Amino acid sequence: MQFLLFLILFPLISALFMLAVRRDVERGWIVKLSALALGAVTVLLLVTQFDKGTLYFGFDAEPVNLLMFVLEMVISVIILWFAVRFRNYLVIALTLVETALILWFETAATPAIAVKTPLFLDQFSIIMALIIGIIGSLICVYSLGYMRHFYQHHTGIPDRTNTFFIIIFVFLSAMFGLVFSNSLIWVFFFWEVTTLCSFLLIGFTKTEEATKNAFTALWMNLLGGIAFAGAIVYLTYQPAGMLGLDQVLVSGKALVLIPAALVGFAGLTKAAQMPFSSWLVGAMVAPTPVSALLHSSTMVKAGVYILVRFAPAFQGTTIGYTLAFVGAFTFLIASGMAISQSNAKRVLAYSTIANLGLVTACAGIGTYEAIWAAILLIIFHAISKSLMFLSVGTVEHRIRSREIEDMNGLIVRMPRIAAIMVIGIAGMFLAPFGMLISKWAAIQAFIDAPFGLVFVVILVFGSALTLFFWAKWMGKLLVITPDAENVEGLVDRNEWIALVSLAGLTVVTCFIFPLISATLIEPFLLANYGSTAQLAQDNIIIMIMMLFLIVLLPLSILLPHRKQRILPPYMGGVETARDMHFQNALGARTEMKLANYYVSPWFGEAKLATTGVCLCSILIVIMFAAAVTGGGAFL
Repeated sequence: MQFLLFLILFPLISALFMLAVRRDVERGWIVKLSALALGAVTVLLLVTQFDKGTLYFGFDAEPVNLLMFVLEMVISVIILWFAVRFRNYLVIALTLVETALILWFETAATPAIAVKTPLFLDQFSIIMALIIGIIGSLICVYSLGYMRHFYQHHTGIPDRTNTFFIIIFVFLSAMFGLVFSNSLIWVFFFWEVTTLCSFLLIGFTKTEEATKNAFTALWMNLLGGIAFAGAIVYLTYQPAGMLGLDQVLVSGKALVLIPAALVGFAGLTKAAQMPFSSWLVGAMVAPTPVSALLHSSTMVKAGVYILVRFAPAFQGTTIGYTLAFVGAFTFLIASGMAISQSNAKRVLAYSTIANLGLVTACAGIGTYEAIWAAILLIIFHAISKSLMFLSVGTVEHRIRSREIEDMNGLIVRMPRIAAIMVIGIAGMFLAPFGMLISKWAAIQAFIDAPFGLVFVVILVFGSALTLFFWAKWMGKLLVITPDAENVEGLVDRNEWIALVSLAGLTVVTCFIFPLISATLIEPFLLANYGSTAQLAQDNIIIMIMMLFLIVLLPLSILLPHRKQRILPPYMGGVETARDMHFQNALGARTEMKLANYYVSPWFGEAKLATTGVCLCSILIVIMFAAAVTGGGAFL
């Protein structure tokens, strides 16, 4: 239990220290030492506890429950203050409803119910702790360099770097608390802390756009918070008074249909699934480390974490299959919308929404094969997506653009960064990287499930769209542009530390993923489902044969340019000059340009978003109707 308490409380201590510092040197030491401590303890937790099974930790939690209640009221007051200040009446109304539910629960139900083991640890918790502790810490280190240059590109914004790191450390603390909590009261408290932190970080620059997008994220996540609070209130009035995750998940499905639907709805909002995906796209207005944090190790991962946790309650129910279809359609539609985007961060945002949709679909199916695929997707997505977001942030500060078209020839201007980005992109869609392996596993899980053919068709077409937008981006990076200036020497050392570490982690995880499966995922499945999803021996052999591509690809594109013979392009008999101009058929001097096709008339946001929102909203209504009527408990 000492490890768990350390990981929950230590980031808060780091945040308190941050209040007292003003100089970059002191701030750097606090962030680096904190990141090192969090990463080391999560690894130590893995080494010492991976074979211990599920451990429950009991103690008198009443003082902690009281403190959490007080802090929940403080959070409500803070949100109300912001909402009143900016006259956002929707947020005011939602906050009052949620606060009323909390007060009702605390005054009417708490005395009769207590969770004797509020903390727990199992293999899935360890996996999530590694994602939070290692990737979250690397994002913190990266932020040291990024924020040093941030105010040079955003003039007129007051320097609030200390506040930035304080919120991030509180965010990490809340995520550790969420994944280690067995008490649903505790899970809800940490859930609400992540909502407040994301609101503050999205609106960090205090511009009109940032404030608007922060409130969009807030009201959507408040809807999820109300649903979560409603699930807790409902469970307190059950005969058994179930408020522990362990109690809920072993009870009969018929008893938890309504709370399962409410928690599933909360998970959809936090994981930015349609019709709630717009908040995550709007969050791109925040500093790039915030985007990386929200997409990889916090916030949206909290959403899919709770969905995977509740998968046993979803399995074989109408609720589960409607959730699965919401996730599947989100995957397909968000993948399509990513094609029409030229802004790199928006491409990454829609890619995140799509991949989380696939995790949601697996959680809704709820079989052991589907959960095996879901956990693999969570792992590989966290690593690759954090690497891509941070790389885009570094490139944006050096070329002063985040447009994919402006990254043309980045292999010449920033060769090592381009190689790192190629690794990140390859990690999202190429064999033998983990995302593709996870999709293979998802196909197997979908085939064995009801409506399996529909899910497989959606996955295949969505994956084809994914291939399209990733390949376009990779092609722009690897174009050779003569006489381009190398600006890579301007990259901060802290940014290099994070980027190289994440690139290495992407490669290493591909090598050891069978070990991850055997020591963490399969024991978790055996304990919770009584079965394991063994890796096919042939797939492992194929993976090993293809792994050399991971090593050869970055090495090949990093060859010194003096060893390459760059010839001028051939243009139908009239060669271009080195400045990429040629003489056209009328004798005019014309510049040769290469650009991607974004297929906006077919895959634009305006065309697909409405369809996705309407379709997924209908599915959510069906889910609640099935829960309320008690129909479809088993298909």
